Amino acid sequence: MLQSLHIQNYALIDKLDIDFEQGFSVITGETGAGKSIILGAIGLLLGQRADTKAIKTGAAKCVIEAHFDISAYNMKEFFEEHELEYDEGECILRRELSASGKSRSFINDVPAQLSQMKELGEQLIDVHSQHQNLLLGKESFQLGIVDIMASDAKELATYKTTYNRWKELAKELNLLIEEAEKNRTEQDYISFQLEQLESLNLREGEQEELEAEADCLNHAEEIKNNLYAASQYLNPDEGNGVLNALKDAGRHLRDISRVFPMAEELQERIESCLIELKDINNEIESAQDGVEFNPARLDQVNERLNEIYTLEQKHHVQTDCELISLTQELREKLDAITCYDERIEKLTHEKGQVYDQLVVQAKELTQLRKQAAIHIEQTLTEHLIPLGMPNVKFNIEFIPRQEPDATGMDNINFLFSANKNGQLQNIANVASGGEIARVMLSLKALITGAVKLPTIIFDEIDTGVSGKIAERMALIMKEMGQANRQVISITHLPQIASVGATHYRVYKEDTDEGTTSHLVRLSDEERVTEIAHMLSGENLSDAAIENARELLKNE
Repeated sequence: MLQSLHIQNYALIDKLDIDFEQGFSVITGETGAGKSIILGAIGLLLGQRADTKAIKTGAAKCVIEAHFDISAYNMKEFFEEHELEYDEGECILRRELSASGKSRSFINDVPAQLSQMKELGEQLIDVHSQHQNLLLGKESFQLGIVDIMASDAKELATYKTTYNRWKELAKELNLLIEEAEKNRTEQDYISFQLEQLESLNLREGEQEELEAEADCLNHAEEIKNNLYAASQYLNPDEGNGVLNALKDAGRHLRDISRVFPMAEELQERIESCLIELKDINNEIESAQDGVEFNPARLDQVNERLNEIYTLEQKHHVQTDCELISLTQELREKLDAITCYDERIEKLTHEKGQVYDQLVVQAKELTQLRKQAAIHIEQTLTEHLIPLGMPNVKFNIEFIPRQEPDATGMDNINFLFSANKNGQLQNIANVASGGEIARVMLSLKALITGAVKLPTIIFDEIDTGVSGKIAERMALIMKEMGQANRQVISITHLPQIASVGATHYRVYKEDTDEGTTSHLVRLSDEERVTEIAHMLSGENLSDAAIENARELLKNE
């Protein structure tokens, strides 16, 4: 529960330090005194968006800090999951907002993400403001109430997992069908391209070989002439050939090797050169025999190269290797097209199985919800009759959905009638503001036992009611404040203010520095005066004071 609240430099508040008690407490004060400011400060601790305009004029930053007693709520798992400092007895939330626009969040004095603060705050405190009454007409809110009372969180989580899987399969199947249809329109063209490439029967490296052969054939005469000339320089049959000259040089060196030892080594080296040059000459002569101008072969080579070049240009590639890779890609693509039907059939079957599973889980949810709906209808009616609705009728209508959504296959509709023999209609269409307020209070009281929520704040839940009905609403809130729970009601009604175990007053004060808001806890005598003012207005009468004492005495 909320133990204490510290606010500094927020809106009209200079500094506020206030302690809160367990059970049912009330906050009163004139309109505009600052009750909404306090709720706004608490809202920052619940992760609401910060606005630098909220910082008190002239201040560098504002600070809002709340201390909660969480000893009875076993929240260790949340702190461990988010790697936050855990104290089993106390939890501290702090929000700091600087004039520069920087916002900082702390949980137990450790910096935390705002999303973490919001998630934790929602488990610690529930602020029910007047605009939340509008939620009563929303199906999502109605379904949430039913799910809370059905205690179906586990079943709903299992259902959502299956639902997400079903949606994934549906998306995958649709994409596959689109892809199949698109590729099938291209199937003939792909087949034609593949047939062209496969008929070419290209092997890796063939293009380079053909290009080299074409160069050779185009320059056959030039090659043959130059090979012949080279051979003449080496030919040992010619008197002036290089080989004969080397033989003579070697003979001269051998003749002096007896008297000049170095000559022997030089002669051996010349002999080695002779052997190498003879081999070269033999290869030149052999190459010369193999080179000839062959117009027919050149036409064949050029024709083959033209086929390759044409396909390379068509497919925007540069080499035969790329053409071979493209052939394989087209082959695989064509194989995939022929396999689409099989893949679609398999995926359709899997989607159908998951859908069948989804329907079964949705029916389980519906059964749990309908059981809870009976309890909600009975209990809510019991709450509303003493609240000035003796002829109230309340029913939860279930309308099956044609297709499942993330919540199941149920459309929920709260039907309501406050009048005798009245026709049940959508509650948002027929209930007055006061009736909706009473229904919302009754629903909150109903779900309080199902949700471990330490603190509930009602912001003028009593709108549109008075007298005995207000007293009964106060008693409901008092009952909600039992069992280690804290309920705080911001009210303008003395009937509700008198029931609170603890009473706080918000007021504004004008000083030389400006206007400031304050929140103080009232003593027993101060409560009498405050409630008397609520009964009679600015001018206190003895009757109002006596009436206030009587109200407090009765409670």
